[in-house]
Amino acid sequence: MTRFRLNLITICLAFVVITLGAFVRLSDAGLGCPDWPGCYGHLDVPTAEADVAAANERFSHRPVEAPKAWKEMIHRYAAGTLGLLILAMALLTLKRSSSAHQQKALPWVLLVLVIFQALLGMWTVTLLLKPLIVTAHLLGGMATFALLGWCLFREGALFEGYRTAMRRGLRITAGTALALLVGQIFLGAWTSTNYAAMACPDFPTCQTYWWPPTDWSTAFTLWHGLGINYEYGILDSVPRATIHWAHRLGAVAITIAMLGLAALLWRQGRADHRWRGMALTLIAAVVLQVSIGVSVVVFHLPLPVAVAHNGGAALLLLTLMAINHAVWKARDHV
Repeated sequence: MTRFRLNLITICLAFVVITLGAFVRLSDAGLGCPDWPGCYGHLDVPTAEADVAAANERFSHRPVEAPKAWKEMIHRYAAGTLGLLILAMALLTLKRSSSAHQQKALPWVLLVLVIFQALLGMWTVTLLLKPLIVTAHLLGGMATFALLGWCLFREGALFEGYRTAMRRGLRITAGTALALLVGQIFLGAWTSTNYAAMACPDFPTCQTYWWPPTDWSTAFTLWHGLGINYEYGILDSVPRATIHWAHRLGAVAITIAMLGLAALLWRQGRADHRWRGMALTLIAAVVLQVSIGVSVVVFHLPLPVAVAHNGGAALLLLTLMAINHAVWKARDHV
């Protein structure tokens, strides 16, 4: 198997892991297995009557709920497989290659990241869905996906033929848009992990207000201490609405930034039409993500739509990674 094909398979699995993680979180199955890495002391979900009885006795505070437990374990199996593929990518760097595009350091960075992700997955369970840990786990998954994309673009020698004078500010705008998107992904994760997705059940207003009552200090207190069960959230309605409102404001800001970047890419396309393809792809990704986000509220958090919102964020992130790779890889025409 070529490095490029292995990278492609790995990034596809990373996308599956992200969506599975969202499905587990949004279906309230994050504590479907109260221990780690197994489930009630098993490598799979206990189903035999004697095993279930023993599990219920050992974990009396959380009896076996097989549907939730299977969701959690399937996510863990997929994440474990992803880790093995990334290990294979790292080991392949030890093999000599004549390719000038072979990645040396990045697969090892990814391996360290996925190991840290495993620790965050463990802490997610042992610290009872602490929002800071769950948010960090989601961000780590997105970072893994983004770096796999960067590795894929470099390994495939994409954008090698782009030779054009770069418009002033395009590279800075692309980098700024990426930074803003990372911030918006954090806000989305913080909204989800604090169970604030329906804190504003109306749209475009929030609880009938154009600017709802807010409590920014409580809403963005990152650490509430240990020993607290955060399942279903611990915040009151005002802090939750504040978090949700912040995510909406972030969506407005990121949409403006993305459209500005798309406009610059379109103008760049006067020299090479391929830049206009990137602009159209970016616009499509933004429109899709905004539409899904609005649908989450309007249709009151249907699970498939909410999961798709996480997947849309990942695809938008990958699109921006591709654009940033292109604008920095393209050679200025002299």
